[in-house]
Amino acid sequence: MIKKPNKNIKNQNLKQKVKSHIPKDWMSEIRITYRIIMETVKGITQTGLVNIAIITTIAAILTIFGSIFRVTLALNSFVNSMGSALEVSAYLSDGVDVNATIDKIRGWEHVKKVTFISKDISWIKLKKEIEVPDITNPLPDTLRIKLDDTKYISDIVDKLKQIEGINDASYAQDLVQKFEMLNTIINTATLVFVVIVCVLTIAIINNTIELVIQSRKEEIEIMRLMGVSNWYIKTPLILQGATYGFLGALVAIIPIDIVQNYIIKMHEFFMISIDPWAQFAVLFSVLTLGVAFSSIGSFMSIKKHLQV
Repeated sequence: MIKKPNKNIKNQNLKQKVKSHIPKDWMSEIRITYRIIMETVKGITQTGLVNIAIITTIAAILTIFGSIFRVTLALNSFVNSMGSALEVSAYLSDGVDVNATIDKIRGWEHVKKVTFISKDISWIKLKKEIEVPDITNPLPDTLRIKLDDTKYISDIVDKLKQIEGINDASYAQDLVQKFEMLNTIINTATLVFVVIVCVLTIAIINNTIELVIQSRKEEIEIMRLMGVSNWYIKTPLILQGATYGFLGALVAIIPIDIVQNYIIKMHEFFMISIDPWAQFAVLFSVLTLGVAFSSIGSFMSIKKHLQV
């Protein structure tokens, strides 16, 4: 007995084949996009004067974050500049081959610069600074070593002490430890405040979108009964939250720019180079945090209060 092909399967395959040759209706997609945008605008309009309070609050939070982040970058520049100025002093024995010792140290990783200072020059400078008795020069020849990162300074000192011809090596240990501690505190404080900004932004947008959902509850229920897709209902609400975050970030840029001008003057006063990407990194972070976490707040509110 020969089985006849299933008519439903045959029709389904035919429909898929025909559908694949039908050009997409771009006008329909444009109309849907337009409707989503209009629904977003409608949600913002219905919120009324509360919009100003929402945007202002988000702007204030992002301003504090942006200002702290920019100050953190400036302080990091100061710490790195001051840290790079720290040197290790290596004291040479008499008769040591200075050039061979310098070449050896220059070949080490993280060593940026090696400078030789003769004991005669050190003695002349010392006599200019303080009164010394007329005695034979007791100072040794010295090597001043700069590193590319202060965190390797103790390792370099240990290696220097193992070289034959170097009597001792020293550096401002207390100062290095204070720089490292300051860097840790600054980075930790920034991270903590990022978390606070995220939580506050999500909470504000969450409550706002909840009010919008409650005010449009009947309208949303009608759309669901009409068979409107879930993404069509959710997207305007998410865009509404993202809009609040974006506008709040734009407002926050103004005071952050004022902070940037003061920081530039501070850099110029202390003659420390300015990172050209610092301000861009701050503005990008403020915009990203504002939009991203406002969208997340909207999404969480939809998931919690809107069963679609």
